[in-house]
Amino acid sequence: MQRPSPQALFLVDGYNVVGAWADLRRVRDHDGLEEARRHLIEILANYSAFQGYDTQLVFDSQYREAASNREVITSNLCVCYTDFGQTADTYIEKTCAAFRHNLRKFHQRLIVVTSDRAQQLTVVGYGAEWMSAEQLAADVKAIHRRVQRRQKPVRKSSSRFLAHSLDPIAQKRLTQLRFGKQ
Repeated sequence: MQRPSPQALFLVDGYNVVGAWADLRRVRDHDGLEEARRHLIEILANYSAFQGYDTQLVFDSQYREAASNREVITSNLCVCYTDFGQTADTYIEKTCAAFRHNLRKFHQRLIVVTSDRAQQLTVVGYGAEWMSAEQLAADVKAIHRRVQRRQKPVRKSSSRFLAHSLDPIAQKRLTQLRFGKQ
């Protein structure tokens, strides 16, 4: 079964977001950068699935001396690590340029998340939409609240018997069946 075309290509400057969100900064400072990255990946996996975005979370080679690679997390999210010496900004700019030169994708939205003002101006020049890290945080929280409201709380039974957790009509029907009254 083929997956539907994503609503948007969503490029996220990972270290920019880690530095902008207070929760992720606390995790980074207390548990390390790898743990902060893990938290951001988890948040974006849920967000991307909900929004229907094809998300690329970009981390530059800061703290890593390795070749670039892509790690597919879900069908909606992949993590991209740049080459040593290449910045996430450069990676995002190249992706924006390539995206707009692909005519099949011209109708699709391209959204870049960064709070870097120079990067904002550059990606908007490529025709991308821009979202600040703070806007993303607010959007993630709003979606989380919406999902929480949709989920109905599960009522726990006060008894260990399954029959006691059923509604009264179902309990009456089970009693009738048990005593052979149909």
